[in-house]
Amino acid sequence: MTNHIKQLKEYFIYDKKHHELRSKIENDLTEKFAEENLSDYARAAKRLIYMLDNEKPVVFENERIAFIRTLSNVPELFTDNEVEEIKKQHKLHEMGDVCNISVDYTKLLNSGFEAKKTELKAYLDKFKSDEIKSEYIEYQIKILEAAENLAERYRIQAIKQNNLTVAEVLSNVPKNPPKNFLEALQMFRIIHFMMWCGRNYHNTIGRFDQFMFPYLKADMDKGIYDYDSALELIEEFFLTFNRDSDLYPGMQQGDNGQSMVLGGLNPDGTDSYNLLSELSLKASLELKLIDPKINLRVHKDTPLEIYTLGSELTKQGLGFPQYSNDDIVIPGLMSLGYKKEDAHNYVVAACWEFIIPGKGMDIPNIDALSFADAVQNATMVNLPKAENFESFYSKVRENISEQVDIICNSTKNVYIFPAPFISLMMECEPGTDVSLGCVYNNYGIHGTGIATATDSLAAIKELVFEKKSISGENLLEALKNDFEGYDVLCNELRYQSPKMGNDIDSVDEIAVRLIDDFSEALKDKKNDRGGIFRAGTGSAMYYVWHGRDMGATADGRRKGEGLGANYSPSLFSKCKGPVSIIKSFAKPNFKKAINGGPLTIELHDSIFRNDSVLVKVAMLVKSFIDLGGHQLQLNAVNSDTLLDAQAHPENYKNLIVRVWGWSGYFVELDKEYQDHIIQRMELTV
Repeated sequence: MTNHIKQLKEYFIYDKKHHELRSKIENDLTEKFAEENLSDYARAAKRLIYMLDNEKPVVFENERIAFIRTLSNVPELFTDNEVEEIKKQHKLHEMGDVCNISVDYTKLLNSGFEAKKTELKAYLDKFKSDEIKSEYIEYQIKILEAAENLAERYRIQAIKQNNLTVAEVLSNVPKNPPKNFLEALQMFRIIHFMMWCGRNYHNTIGRFDQFMFPYLKADMDKGIYDYDSALELIEEFFLTFNRDSDLYPGMQQGDNGQSMVLGGLNPDGTDSYNLLSELSLKASLELKLIDPKINLRVHKDTPLEIYTLGSELTKQGLGFPQYSNDDIVIPGLMSLGYKKEDAHNYVVAACWEFIIPGKGMDIPNIDALSFADAVQNATMVNLPKAENFESFYSKVRENISEQVDIICNSTKNVYIFPAPFISLMMECEPGTDVSLGCVYNNYGIHGTGIATATDSLAAIKELVFEKKSISGENLLEALKNDFEGYDVLCNELRYQSPKMGNDIDSVDEIAVRLIDDFSEALKDKKNDRGGIFRAGTGSAMYYVWHGRDMGATADGRRKGEGLGANYSPSLFSKCKGPVSIIKSFAKPNFKKAINGGPLTIELHDSIFRNDSVLVKVAMLVKSFIDLGGHQLQLNAVNSDTLLDAQAHPENYKNLIVRVWGWSGYFVELDKEYQDHIIQRMELTV
């Protein structure tokens, strides 16, 4: 890392001196929207224009990529009373805003704002008889003008600060298309900045190494950059993602959706991994920051050295890269109706869900099914009267179908706030907002507690129906009493009964059935936007919520104890090791359950003291991919370190952990999430 990057990192990341430049908006903008009875798209446009008009240009002496938030909050579109009225007729997802999608940055990046304005003005003539579309397009033009005005104010400020590099760059972009790599990075920064000013959160970066590589290659061919100077510029660009990330909304600090996807198969079967892919991994490795969160698309022919470089990031404790298997994901998406070229262009959303840049208005995390609850409910109601395991399992299948029906029926009349700026980078009909739909409008449903459900069913099958060492009535009584007075049974169920993660076919086959039944229950169901529902194995925050509200389960889990995060072993299962885990968790057919949801494995950080282990970890990842696993994330953790960080947070401000689909600073997490991470199994290879 160069001194230039060290200085920027010190200023923005450690000292956070730029926070002193922020101010809070104190006005009645939201009330004015209500008083004027403005349309929703007018409110969204006016709010963004207000933010851009009132941002104070700040240029730092040595930076090459400018733009930083000085307004710390974004006004609401609707008053509290208006929101309550909306909720009477509609379902609001999360905060109501367009979020968790991936735009096609090239729609603005490669053209410039002036060309886009010219295109929009042509549409004004076409839709002059349509008052709504005309007004909508006029607002889009005003947004671009406001952005150009802000860039000009930044250019003037750069001259005042004697930063001629920034001044020169802003003399061209965003009005015109970038002429070089630096201008392209600055253009991206402006676009990304604007999205957050519009409160369109969880903005993914997408396939950065694909749409930015032509700019880098052209400059390197001209001799403007060599490997080291290009790396330095990319590192400076990566730092911009960490400047304002504390202002981005999420479940916890760090949950901001700044996901970057690298590599991947092209439709012709070639690999798209390139020099910028490698430089991005190197930059992340040197910076050791939580953003951007790196995702690697891999396949059966991915070279081991790429996995090894990814394992170097794992060694640093970053919780990424997250790996996605093109050999599973691409055909899985195509089987759900995604076009071949779109499936090959997939990225991940904020966490892991698979979406299509510029075309997907999917809501990939609209709700979650609980496998564990489906089993627990069947146990409490049907176990004593079940004649055999198959008749008992049929009730579990019914419970899964009932949960699916409830979820699907509760997602009707979904309303999303407009996003006129983002719509410019999506495949929408001119004058129509992306919030109303795009090419793909599918909903994703997570599936939580797969290991708890599988382990519970395996225990019931073995102890109640095969060995008959305990009756269904006695097991039910133990569960009702939360194992009070049944300590021996609890210990047997918790530590001695068969567990998913040990490569036991009879156990793992139960997980295969559960996931198949989940997928089958969603088959042919349509959502209110004409899209489908996609089954997944992710959990998001539901692994905490579902576990907190659930009684004791037949795997020896007591009431309120947590479920495994994502698609992972239970918190107290004794697994032989990571090899047996990847074998177990690669068996289901993920082409049916392709919403996403990674196998999550914790590796004890002590194993990385020997560099030779990097290759072993890389081979472990490759083995999972070769076996047909679809997604994997590895974490290097140490429970002793985490416990000390809880006791002395001031000493661990930069300690990074993987939470569910994102990485965050451990000491900034709520204790509930900290405790769950500490409980996870630490493995060696």
